[in-house]
Amino acid sequence: MTTPRDLLIITMDVAPIRPLERGDLSLALAGAELIDLLGAEALVLEDDRVVPRLSVATGDRLLDEAASALVRQPPYERAGEWLWRRGRGLSSAYLDALEAGGQITRRRHGWLPLRSGQAVPVDSPARRQAMDRWASDEPVLASLAAAIGIREEPTGDIAGVAGEAAVTVLAAVNDAVMELEAVRQRRAIEKAAFDNVWRGP
Repeated sequence: MTTPRDLLIITMDVAPIRPLERGDLSLALAGAELIDLLGAEALVLEDDRVVPRLSVATGDRLLDEAASALVRQPPYERAGEWLWRRGRGLSSAYLDALEAGGQITRRRHGWLPLRSGQAVPVDSPARRQAMDRWASDEPVLASLAAAIGIREEPTGDIAGVAGEAAVTVLAAVNDAVMELEAVRQRRAIEKAAFDNVWRGP
């Protein structure tokens, strides 16, 4: 299993400390892909620019897609730019992949057998691996989960464990999630103002 898949399973197994937004999850999954590709030496970070290196087969279809999607011409792409581009709809893609692989099932709603229910992970080696990683407080997984509100920010030395490049990616994920929340708040304010205009005095 990969970090994105582990993260997605965790989001279905652990109660968040704040409501989980699908857009936030997609950004975090894109960040998790970058970190796994760093580990596979498929890329390096120069400052915050994503520089492709080896073309490697990771054994995971979505991670291989991510590697193929890297910008391969200078000046290359900033990590934050990658998150926004790659992250669009990524949570749905990973959900579909887990469901197709039999890693999750859908909890049906009462007597509506054709209605798509809540996704829940099945008891499987993949789920146990994700939960073992979670229980060990692995810093990358813990930091990604903190960025999207699944847990509090970890206090350990992430750089000492995962390296400075991973810290750069994690910082980009945090920045992108905060930016997306600012957009949501601005839209909510604009909608409220619009509703007040139509409601009148």
